[in-house]
Amino acid sequence: MKVYATENIRNVVLLGHGGCGKTSLIESMAFSTGIIKRVRTVAEGGTVSDYDKEEIKRKFSIQASVIPLEKDGVKVNILDTPGLFDFAGEVYEALSVADAAVIVINGKSGVQVGTRKSFDFCEKRGIPVIVYISNVEDEHVDANAIVEELREAYGNKIVPFHMPMKENHEFKGFINIVKMLECRLQPNGSYDEVTVEEGENDDLDTFRMELMEGVAETDEELMEKFFAEEPFTDEEIKNAIVSSVASRDLMPVICGAISTDYGAKVLLNDMVKYFSAPGKIEGQFTGIKTKSEEEVTATYDAGKPVSAYVFKTIADPFVGRFSLVKVTDGVLKADTSLYNADKGTEERIGKLYVLRGKEQIEIGELQAGDIGAIAKLSDTKTGDTLSPKADPIAFKKAAMPEPFTFMRYVTKAKGDEDKVSTALKKLMDEDLTLREENDKANRQMLLYGLGDQHLEIVRSKLADRYKVEIDLVKPKVAFKETIRGNFEVQGKYKKQSGGHGQYGDVKMIFEPSGDLETPYVFEEKIFGGAVPKNYFPAVEKGINESCQKGLLAGYPVVGVKATLIDGSYHPVDSSEMAFKMAAITAFKNGIPNCKPVLLEPIVNLKVDVLDANTGDVMGDLNKRRGRILGMNPLPGGRQELVADIPLASLVGYSTDLRSMTGGSGEFSYEFSRYEQMPADAQEKVLKEAEAEKENEK
Repeated sequence: MKVYATENIRNVVLLGHGGCGKTSLIESMAFSTGIIKRVRTVAEGGTVSDYDKEEIKRKFSIQASVIPLEKDGVKVNILDTPGLFDFAGEVYEALSVADAAVIVINGKSGVQVGTRKSFDFCEKRGIPVIVYISNVEDEHVDANAIVEELREAYGNKIVPFHMPMKENHEFKGFINIVKMLECRLQPNGSYDEVTVEEGENDDLDTFRMELMEGVAETDEELMEKFFAEEPFTDEEIKNAIVSSVASRDLMPVICGAISTDYGAKVLLNDMVKYFSAPGKIEGQFTGIKTKSEEEVTATYDAGKPVSAYVFKTIADPFVGRFSLVKVTDGVLKADTSLYNADKGTEERIGKLYVLRGKEQIEIGELQAGDIGAIAKLSDTKTGDTLSPKADPIAFKKAAMPEPFTFMRYVTKAKGDEDKVSTALKKLMDEDLTLREENDKANRQMLLYGLGDQHLEIVRSKLADRYKVEIDLVKPKVAFKETIRGNFEVQGKYKKQSGGHGQYGDVKMIFEPSGDLETPYVFEEKIFGGAVPKNYFPAVEKGINESCQKGLLAGYPVVGVKATLIDGSYHPVDSSEMAFKMAAITAFKNGIPNCKPVLLEPIVNLKVDVLDANTGDVMGDLNKRRGRILGMNPLPGGRQELVADIPLASLVGYSTDLRSMTGGSGEFSYEFSRYEQMPADAQEKVLKEAEAEKENEK
């Protein structure tokens, strides 16, 4: 592949609801440009953008991929993204380097939750949009109805450029509204173009008038021509559309049919014609020069010193390790060295590649604004910036969704723990929404992700790529134990075996300390030397060890005050070990008489839902022992529900919330405090703990 100058590059992300046809659309565009010899379906596998084994097996996209296409001397870097919400991290990575977006809508399904989320993504990023409606050849698809629904949500900036032409519900071709042409499909797959006069089609006239009004609003001279009813030239219309699309004042709608690649050709042509080269989005990459702390913004100027942002990492044992980059300034060349300001290390840039799915195309250099890949970087991770060591730059890392779904994992084979941990670190290099956590308090390893399906695919990748197997099981929640009453108790440890024995004797009072942040408070009120002072630390050590594993269900103990009030000792047989054991005995005998209870972690939960789903979600939270604290109205007919809820109640919540809301609901939480668990819930946990003990025997 040849080197393209910045003005001849388009970076376009494909967005849409899961199953809307993004992968099939890319397949059609790749075929129309000669990249592939035949079009494959998602069902048969082997498409140019879905090349991962898991994607082929499951028949849906799970990772973002880059498919560069060439059209009329312009390189279009298509960024294919998953539509399933469990893989939103891939969408965020692709969005971080995209300069424009195509939102794909399946004509049979219409506007879906993922469609609206795609519009929201683009609005937040400030990137221009073209809408593509597929399957318009189906007799049940009403493209006009979809346009009207979009207009209700996003206003008159939604303007059709191409609409399907049907006669008696049978698909006959397209009407090009920009050029006022009727493109009638012929049996050989070609189209006959016939000029459409005003007055022949009311819908067409309306859309054409709205488009011309939009053109007129871009320039005063054009406005004067519009009012004078003078026709615009093709060049004036094109320039006005480019300007309006770039400013997000216009979102063209294009239609396509699965039975023909006409729609794919038109879309590719319009991406080249109406989308702008990199550099039009203000502040897409901002950061600092690390030596001077001077603020810096990427300008995509090939004449400046080189800088490149790493937006994705591929760490496949078969494909190899690649760092996908967008060149933000200058020219990135092979066989050079650059500095990673985030890691403080120098990296050797060996070979440069352009990736097209799994295909690796070696290239000598990448101009500003282009997307490519660097092989085998040592320390560089996703989100890092590469730049000259003399004046290093660190751009802000792109935002990523926070993982809140968690499961416990256990290795199937004993001794595989280190292998699994090593493999997970490689997967976490690829996937920033995956997190591993060692919960030492409950002696378990936790995996955090964006949903149950996300974690299941991680499990499958571990087995397929790295030959290690894990089971995902219900996690232990980090409960704690405390006491609500007080009790005075004696603890004695006496042992005789041959020579001198062991003797320790303590009398203690156990009571609530009032501080649930610390395990225990130790005090001594000894009079008359009943227990020598040099044994006090041993007594405290016994209390400390006892608090690590409570007597109710083996959870850590907090909020206990232990006061040593009396005891006795033997001048020969007493020792530190004996007094430690005496304190442990006192704890075991005393705590069960102090009204021990379980404490559960409470989190502050925020759920973002549509108004229509508010009642169902609130009812579900009540069933999960949640306490609704308030509701905050959000733009777009949404509500934010705020609630305190036990963390244990959120196991599996991601799947349930998506089911209740059709995928539109989102949630986040943060730890708030520990609270005493209700008696019925405590009884259930104690029974589960007892059953687990029996299974371990």
